[in-house]
Parts: sequence; C-alpha cells; structure tokens
Amino acid sequence: MRTALQLEELGESVGLDREITSPEASSPGLALSGYLNRFPYQRIQVLGETEITYLQSLDPATREANLTAFFDFPMPCAFVTKGLEPPEPFVEVADRAGVAVLRSRLKTAEFYRLIKPYLADHFAPRATLHGSLADIYGVGLFFTGKSGIGKSECVLDLVERGHRLVADDLVFVSRRGSDVLIGRGHEQQKHFMEIRGVGLIDVPAIFGVKAVRQQKRIEVVVVLEEWNGEANVDRTGLDVSTTTILGVELPRITVHLNPGKNITVIAEVIAMNHLLRYHRGYDSATAFNERLINSMRRKSEDAHRYLLEDDE
Repeated sequence: MRTALQLEELGESVGLDREITSPEASSPGLALSGYLNRFPYQRIQVLGETEITYLQSLDPATREANLTAFFDFPMPCAFVTKGLEPPEPFVEVADRAGVAVLRSRLKTAEFYRLIKPYLADHFAPRATLHGSLADIYGVGLFFTGKSGIGKSECVLDLVERGHRLVADDLVFVSRRGSDVLIGRGHEQQKHFMEIRGVGLIDVPAIFGVKAVRQQKRIEVVVVLEEWNGEANVDRTGLDVSTTTILGVELPRITVHLNPGKNITVIAEVIAMNHLLRYHRGYDSATAFNERLINSMRRKSEDAHRYLLEDDE
C-alpha cells in the first residue's frame, strides 16, 4: 500500500518489523492529552490535522510528556496524513520508543477510505473449498460434490450459455463483515478448467473475457450427488436445508444426478428461484402450499354450509 497511500518514512528506520494484529485503524483522540484509559493501542494510529494542531498548541514540556506516555504503548505504527509536519519532539520520541512514523500526502478521510478495506480483507477469515463457483444471473452458485461428479462440466455448460466462471476446482473464500462470503480462484490457476478427457482449457481465451469474473459473493451451495433410489429427496422445497461456511449460513440444495437430467437448466432455475425468494420475497413452495391450504379451507366451508342448508 506504499504507493496507494503515498507513504514516506519519517525519522529513523525503526519499528518496521512490528506486526499489525488488528483490522482497525483509529485516531489517538484523548490519548494525546494524557488520558490513556481505554486507549486502543493495538490499532494503527492515524493523526490528522486536528491531532497535529492540538499537539502544536501545547507547551513543549507538556507535549513531550504526553507524547512519551503515548508512544510507551506497543502500538504497531503511527501515520501522519495531509503531508503535515509533526511538531517537535514527535519523531524523536517515536524513534526512542521504536515506533515507525509514516507520513501520507492523502487527506485523512481518503487515507481511511483506502486503508480500511485493505485491512478488512487482510484479516478476513478464510477457507479453501473444493468445487466450482459460477455467476448465474448475478447469483453466486458454489457447486460441490465428490471428485468426478461433473462440477466442472456443469459450469462449462453454463459458461457456454452466457454465464460466468469465477473459479474451478479450488475456491478461496473470505468472509466480509458478518454474513458475506467472497469466493475467488487461485492466482496461478486463474480461469483455467480441467475437463476430464480433454485436459486444461483457458476459458477467457475460448469464450472471451465476459465469460469470467475475478470474484463473486457465494449465495447458494449446490451439492451434486449420484442418484440413489433410497435417498430422501425434497419434493416441495418447503424444508430449506442450510450449510455453514466460516460461520455464515447459506442455502444448501442437493441435486441427484441420473442419465438425462439437465443439470444446467436446473442450476439456472436455482439461481432464479433464489432471486425470487431472497430479493423479491416470493417463495414458490410457500405460495403453492398456501394455495392448497386455502383451497381445502374453502371446500371445508362449502361442505359445512351445505350441511346447514340440508338440516333446514
């Protein structure tokens, strides 16, 4: 991030080996005034124009005492934004404490805008999954199943129909926030696919750059399984199965494969049904169930009315 944040080092080259352990960045606030209770020293410290002008307003003795107490905490490093010149003895005290001081020419708000997503991505919980990830009508479908079941062939057929490949075979997943999972492929593998009997194919070279995406949110897990006559297959969709990845609960749909089943069309329907259910609030299975219940209720009321009329 040195170039993006327009960074330069101030003072001696000390503290650059300190580890950043928190995904948060914050300003020192009252810590510069000597009030150090609840000071989040584990975070990187960002000093903008407000903090620098406050330090300049202090008398030299008070300033040095407050800075000494401030830098005594084992913070990762300190940033000064807007290209400001920190007052004496800011850099000297930081050097004695072994804290690196870096200056950015960016405005404070712009600095936060760039560094916070970087830290969030760097510290995001991660997992590696075996399967294929595709973008179908804007919905991220993660196909999984045992090796050789046909995950790659299914996604390849979807790409041929105009949908987009995100990753094949290995999918690297990171959690953003509390409920968003982002999947992407391996840097070396990029958008190559292994098709058994054919070998490796370069998807963007064959189908064009519009056939691939660098990353996509995972919204539905599709499990491909061989057909088993004794399996308990969901026939209505009322009982929604879920699975958990990195603490995030996702809908889980199991598709049993047998000769002649068009898994590609089924995958498209899964994506469209997800859009209806979670983005428009319409659940086909629930709507059909309510229709049946209303029909049975009307018939029951008609039968009751007929019995009353017959008694009369």
